[in-house]
Formats: sequence, structure tokens, C-alpha cells
Amino acid sequence: MILYQLQSRITKKFIGLLSLIMLLLCTGAIAQNGKQDRTEIMVVGFAHLAGIYNKEPQSDVFNPKKQAEIAKLREHLLKFRPDAIMIEAEPSEQGRIDSLYALYRDGKLDLTTLPSGTGRSERYQVAFAMAKQLQLPSPSCIDYYASTSQSLLSTGDGIDYFNKGLKEMQITSRPLQRMAQHDSLSIYDYIALANHPDLVAMSHRVVFNNPAMVTNGTFSATGPNTNDLGKVDTAYIGAHYITLFYNRNLKIYSNILRAQHKTKAKRVMVILGQTHVGVQQELFAVNPNYHVVPAATYLKTKATKYLKPRKAAATPAS
Repeated sequence: MILYQLQSRITKKFIGLLSLIMLLLCTGAIAQNGKQDRTEIMVVGFAHLAGIYNKEPQSDVFNPKKQAEIAKLREHLLKFRPDAIMIEAEPSEQGRIDSLYALYRDGKLDLTTLPSGTGRSERYQVAFAMAKQLQLPSPSCIDYYASTSQSLLSTGDGIDYFNKGLKEMQITSRPLQRMAQHDSLSIYDYIALANHPDLVAMSHRVVFNNPAMVTNGTFSATGPNTNDLGKVDTAYIGAHYITLFYNRNLKIYSNILRAQHKTKAKRVMVILGQTHVGVQQELFAVNPNYHVVPAATYLKTKATKYLKPRKAAATPAS
């Protein structure tokens, strides 16, 4: 009798342990399948390559040295193995992009002949080249164009707080561009630094966070802005300023979603200006259908000494 009771207890414990193991295995499998079902998305931020050119030969991305540096950049990005590439061009431009890509893919497009030096841009130097190498269709156009100058926000309570953060970003990023122009920083390291988490956080903070401290002000009469969102509540001038940038990025986000659903891609690379990275990553991070892969995962650099230490602007006393 005692032996039977002992065997019964052991059997119950064994069954309980086995059930727990099966539950854990099933839970892990479900979680793994859920992760596999998500689309991986990488937003690569660029300090626009065409903007590096300052008429000096060493600043020209068409020169052999910079072409080799861009090739290294592509080599690292290719390790992500995207099955769709998206670029900062509006959906209305898709037909033109498709035509240019067809010529490029067939070796019939001379990028040096494109108007206004646009052949230097990452659209062609990176997106077209990678798409061709991976034998992908034409890059999808996902931009929503709106131009808002950082100088638009010029007055108000707390403007010093905003300006301090803006200056911090400028004294960090502008020297990097000059170094890239003068061949003291490679294009690879320049773009790797642009995607470094510290610089992504800094630019995101300057555009989408710090301005909220500015109240009771006005927009500059000379600051360019093509994004009209109606009446401006000057009591919340900084918040309205953020809204101008956020509105554009929401529409870009919508275009990315639409393009991804159309292509059914599972590994998407989006090539945008650097200030778009933080907000797009933020939007995709809370979408359960997507998994954000930071570009810094593939763009490692030893040039981080050129990034200024983070100096958070102090919140003004009330």
C-alpha cells in the first residue's frame, strides 16, 4: 500500500513536470513563430550624400576613393539581405524611378548625367546599386514631401532650451560633414556615425521633444515651411512645430506600411534622411507586425570619438 502511494505521488509529479515542460515548449514555439511572422524593418539614416559635394574634387562621391567607401557601406548593409528597398521619393514619382532603375539595371544609366548632381544621392549610389545586386524590383517610393526649416521656431518662452539642444546637434554633426568633404572621415564612417544610437537619439530629441518646452511664441516670417496644418496656437508654438514634422513622418510611415503590404516583403530597408530615423523606429517599435533592426547593428565604426559627449539641456526653472 505504501509502495503504491509512493508510486502514485511520483507519477503525479512526473506528469505535472512533463506538462510544465510541454507548456514551456509550446509557449516558446508560439513566441518564436510570432517573431518569425513579423516583418523586419531597418531604417537607414543618411546625411544626404549629394550634400557632401562642395565643388572640390575630394568631396565628390563620384571620385574613386569615395566610390570605394560607398561600396564598403553597401557591403555592410547587404548583410541584412533586404527583400525590399524603399527610398525618399514620393509615390507619384514611382513611374520615373521604375524607368530609371530599368536603365540602371541594364547598364544604360550614367549617374553623372542626371540633372543637378542628383546622381550623387543615396537613392542611386546605395538603393539602386543594392537592388540591382540583390536582383530586386525597383525601390519603392515612400516619401511625403514637406519642407520645414529648423529656423522656423525662433521666439517664445523656453526658446533658449530649444536653441541649446539645436546647437549641440549642430556642433556634433557639422564637423562630421566637413571631415567627410575633406577625406578625413570616410563615407562609411560618416553614415555609420549618423546611425549611431547616440546621434539618432540626439536628432530625435531636438526635433520631436525639446521644442515642446517653447510656449507663447511665434514662427519666423522667413523660416521656410510648406506644411500648412491650419491655425497656429501660439501658446503652444513648440508643440505645433513638432506637429509639422510629425505629420510628415506619419504619412511616410503610412506609405511604408502600404508598400510593404503590396510587396509582401519580410525584410525591408528604408533609406531616409537621418532625422527621420528616430520617429520611424518609434512608430514601428509599437507595431506588433514589425521588428525594428537598427542600422547600427550592421554599421559598426571605430570613429565614435568624433561624437561629442551628450549634454542634456537643463529644464528651465518654473
